[in-house]
Amino acid sequence: MKQSKTFIPTMRENPSDADTRSHQLLLRAGYIRQNANGVYTYLTLAQKVLRKIEKIIRQEMEAIEGIEVILPVLQPSELWKQTERWNSYGHELFRMKDRQSKEFALGPTDEEVIISLLRDEVKSYKKLPLTLFQIQTSFRDEYKPRLGLLGSREFILKDAYSFHATEESLDEKYAEIMQAYTNIFTRLGMHFRMVIADIGKTTHEFIALAKIGEDKIAFSDSSSYAANIQMAEVNVDYEKSEEKLKETEKVATPNQRSIEDVATFLSMEPEKILKSLVYKVDENLVLVVCRGDHHVNDSKLKTSLAAKQVELASEQEIEELLGCHVGSIGPVKLPIGVKVFADHAVASVVNGVAGANDDDYHLINVNPERDFAIDDYLDIRFIQEGDVSPDGMGMIKFAEGIEIGHICKLGTTYSAQMKGNFLDEQGRAKPFIMGRYGLNVTRLLSAIAEQFNDESGLMWPKQLAPFDIHLVAINVKDEIQKQLADELYAVLESYRYDVLYDDRPERAGVKFAESDLIGLPVRITIGKRADEGIVEVTFRDSGESFDWQKEEVLEKLQSFFSAE
Repeated sequence: MKQSKTFIPTMRENPSDADTRSHQLLLRAGYIRQNANGVYTYLTLAQKVLRKIEKIIRQEMEAIEGIEVILPVLQPSELWKQTERWNSYGHELFRMKDRQSKEFALGPTDEEVIISLLRDEVKSYKKLPLTLFQIQTSFRDEYKPRLGLLGSREFILKDAYSFHATEESLDEKYAEIMQAYTNIFTRLGMHFRMVIADIGKTTHEFIALAKIGEDKIAFSDSSSYAANIQMAEVNVDYEKSEEKLKETEKVATPNQRSIEDVATFLSMEPEKILKSLVYKVDENLVLVVCRGDHHVNDSKLKTSLAAKQVELASEQEIEELLGCHVGSIGPVKLPIGVKVFADHAVASVVNGVAGANDDDYHLINVNPERDFAIDDYLDIRFIQEGDVSPDGMGMIKFAEGIEIGHICKLGTTYSAQMKGNFLDEQGRAKPFIMGRYGLNVTRLLSAIAEQFNDESGLMWPKQLAPFDIHLVAINVKDEIQKQLADELYAVLESYRYDVLYDDRPERAGVKFAESDLIGLPVRITIGKRADEGIVEVTFRDSGESFDWQKEEVLEKLQSFFSAE
């Protein structure tokens, strides 16, 4: 494609409202334009990259017998009301009415629509398992769209749903999808991790590693273990000191409220301090204890106690229960009936420090079980860097990243609500057992741009670049340069290379700057040595340049593009 005939509106400066590197570069290099907050136009360069991403996705989904469909974006409210999500989904659901006042949603996800299709068409276990997928525009009314394409309100989503007669069948498909996603991201050349996404459920996220990521993951430096930091389990094997137990004493700690304050005041290490917090768990007040160098994970606490709601008690509730304020709470001599739940690490504390339930006082030489009872030890803290990996292999490290894919086992949650049933081998009606597998294609585009760039611009992997080669004629008014450029353009295209031919009458500096910004894998420059039949070939990823005779260009390019 001749650059003079296409539409690539580049920008010299970073837009003031673009706050990530990928957002800045995709705007500056003419890949996207913003129409409204969280709404974007994909220009020709972005479209070409997206099509290549989608091709890889289709190939991997079809390899595991996924069947592509296109579901409606406009979804009737009746379907959403059958799963009781019309109201519970929240403000992110775009709702609207047609001229007859019938309510619709712009689909952010497709459980309701896909189940309505299958319950009408699949009546027997003999037609299962079945996996349907689509690549379609989806909508979510994000409260504050940010980070460019990473937080857009209109985005391209690959979502898939599998339907099964047995749990074993779902397990098999889940493993296949997991491998397919791994293949997709590997073929895209991405740096990613698959992580455990929820406690007590079979659900995983795929995270593209990036400094601007909103997700933080914990991973082992010696094994494949990785989990969202919110969900990461903790190795509960702690060494306990052989120190002799001492008598408990009450000491004054005036105005010492935080763990750091108390540790400094008493010349104690934070891990010797018992941090006590009062939580309201489904309307019941309980005491939760962890070590001072740890932090309670509310999500883990909620799951461990099988609670519907967990929140910190108010100052008033704490004062009415214990007669003190936050900072002086402790587990010793609690009112009758108050349950105590402790993190496993608390059991390793010997002669520790705890609040005395008396403002400005603490107890020293406090020991679990001797001085206070514990109803249950639980894994209820956040994992930390340097912890032993939960699988016992290596140490935990942290990384930030962008969620690009999410897979989970839905079971019969939605199918039972919508009466999406099939007849089993005994002729009994049973709800479909389902899996859901999402992959945000728009986020993928941005995440790849976030991972592959330098100070000059984008650096697309060769399998994803919008064009294979950037052919740049330095001076199109020079007949020799123009003739050689035209000749190479024709030859390269005849060999099915996708070529962007910069035939514009621009200055060399402008052409080179825009070429680096656009980020194609190879640039072939036709310059002053055109009369010798010599061109300069520059590889974007390494920055290396070579002078090649025009006769050897095809052979050497073939070697580059065929290499893994």
